[in-house]
Amino acid sequence: MTAMSVVAFGGGHGLSASLRALRHCAGELELDITAVVTVGDDGGSSGRLRAERGGLPPGDLRQALVALAGDHPATRRSAGLFQHRFAGDPRDGLAGHAVGNLVLCGLMEQLGDPVAALAHAGAMLGAVGRVLPMSAEPLDIEARVRGVDPTRPDEVRTVRGQRHVAVTTGTVEALRITPHAPVACAEAVAAVGGADWLIFGPGSWYTSVLPHLLVPGLAEAIVTSPARRLVTLNLAAEQETLGLSVADHLAALRWYLPQLTVDYVVADSKAVGDPEPVGRAAESLGARLVLAPVAVDDGTPRHDPAALAAALVPVLGADR
Repeated sequence: MTAMSVVAFGGGHGLSASLRALRHCAGELELDITAVVTVGDDGGSSGRLRAERGGLPPGDLRQALVALAGDHPATRRSAGLFQHRFAGDPRDGLAGHAVGNLVLCGLMEQLGDPVAALAHAGAMLGAVGRVLPMSAEPLDIEARVRGVDPTRPDEVRTVRGQRHVAVTTGTVEALRITPHAPVACAEAVAAVGGADWLIFGPGSWYTSVLPHLLVPGLAEAIVTSPARRLVTLNLAAEQETLGLSVADHLAALRWYLPQLTVDYVVADSKAVGDPEPVGRAAESLGARLVLAPVAVDDGTPRHDPAALAAALVPVLGADR
């Protein structure tokens, strides 16, 4: 039996959780994993490198590579090195940078091709899958937000930059990326077209998940792909989605890509609250709601990779 091709979309910790869960599925399913990663980060180490050197922000790409790193002790040490962040005075040029960010920045400059750079870094880490950017050009995220100023709750302002959108105190009413029609990564488009499954979330909805639907070539590939589609919902609202219900998260997918249909929605049985409105929102996308205990057991809103894998295996393996 050939490996099942899975494409996971997102960025940051949410995508890492999804990729680690897919790694855990390997004992029961043979998977060919591709991560398609947002490239709008403009904060922290990634933002500094992007501003000073140009090119793609490397942080989310690094995290995806580390999540897919092989299990050999040498590759695990390399993965740890990629995650090492230099301490020190903020005026120190290295302070705050992750080693992996610098490596990726160097590889992209040396090879002149982010896809080749990510492939090389993946080989360094013995990655059991590949990591691709959603576009080969860095993007900016903007949002129209109501109530940024609490003294003017009805005023709508434009908030620019992923780092600012992620911590906005208002209600996001519209999301966009600039440039408005970036060229999608050709390898990502091809992966989507040949996939058996497309997986969205978990992750920051406005800054990690929804931006993929705003890249025209990628959105078209998602809609026309013969793959089945699965959405993994978050365990708690984040600052950027305060005020959005769980069902609203699903409605946002249809709002930004009206042609999108989904086959399954996976949600934590405790975090979802009343399952009825979530079930109706899933049905509006054509999906079946699957409830399962997928959170870590220490009470923090983090997905447990093994528990999430246990929920994913029967879904991904259906009809195989």
